[in-house]
Amino acid sequence: MSRVVSVAPVLAAHRHDQAEITASIGPLLSQDAGRLAALARFHGASGVRTRHLALPLARYAELGGFGEANHLFETIGTELAEDAVRRALAAADLRPADVDFLLFTTVTGVGAPSLDALLVARLGLRPDIRRLPSFGLGCVAGASAVARVHDYLVGHPDHVALVVSVELCSLTIQHGDDSPANLVSSGLFGDGAAAVVMVGDRRAEGRDGLDVVGTRSGVYPDTAGMLGWDIGGSGFRIVLGPGLADVVEAHLRADVEACLEPLGAAVADVRTWIAHPGGPRILDAAERALGLTEGTLDRSRRSLAAVGNLSSSSVLHVLADTLTDAEPSAGQLAVLFAFGPGVSAEVVVLRRPEEV
Repeated sequence: MSRVVSVAPVLAAHRHDQAEITASIGPLLSQDAGRLAALARFHGASGVRTRHLALPLARYAELGGFGEANHLFETIGTELAEDAVRRALAAADLRPADVDFLLFTTVTGVGAPSLDALLVARLGLRPDIRRLPSFGLGCVAGASAVARVHDYLVGHPDHVALVVSVELCSLTIQHGDDSPANLVSSGLFGDGAAAVVMVGDRRAEGRDGLDVVGTRSGVYPDTAGMLGWDIGGSGFRIVLGPGLADVVEAHLRADVEACLEPLGAAVADVRTWIAHPGGPRILDAAERALGLTEGTLDRSRRSLAAVGNLSSSSVLHVLADTLTDAEPSAGQLAVLFAFGPGVSAEVVVLRRPEEV
């Protein structure tokens, strides 16, 4: 068993209304009036009202190649990660020296040493901390990181672990790319980070939180070209196929049922749903697949509207909101799920302990 004891979501510094972003970013992607009209339609239908960006809006016109963008990712991303970890540890009443394992994930920047290594000195983490940086899981990585840290803590019940996610999606901007995929994604993704403190069974006593009681991973057949990056000289160019929502609707319920079945539970027994806010069509497809009543995923929709899709950080922001709302109640189940390139999925079943 492992327990999620705190989650700290953080956002990039520059907050803008969606219409302001559309007006500023549009001319960087296309000069064609028809494409700009399509951009406005896509952005208006995204379910996003405001987003936080790593840079001031005017700065994106001046942004050079991939090297400059990646340098900014390392600089700004490290600051956001440090802030998130300090907040998460303080909320858990733990010190940096208490942390035994750190899993870091991103899909919007690269580095060697990876960003998690830079945190060791900045935070005062122990030099013998075990680290596992991850790249490529994309939006599913927040859920997958919680699941993989759970696997680690089952074998290390006395340990304290951190999940750290940093995603600065705006730095992947592709000037002059007016493809439908880029027009859609330019209205969907925001910038932020999150840190999660998890503890093993023997460190959980006396701590409130949510126990991880089941996980399931999935990679769906014949979907590799639907979601991801086309990586080249200009950096990360979005790959976003039109059939992604159909894949979610076709496969999600079976994965959730398979994760619940060993617990003697069914979909109807779940009181709280923590869905990655991948976009309105993804959330609609998840509701249909699971037979959920209208409004069940409103917490995810509110997150999408307020900050956009933060890739791997998004579902962790929704998890933080769920904990703030004191859901689920003692003894009740919650299911967290997300999707990423592959197309892949991760389902995590959580339960509020009866006694702390």
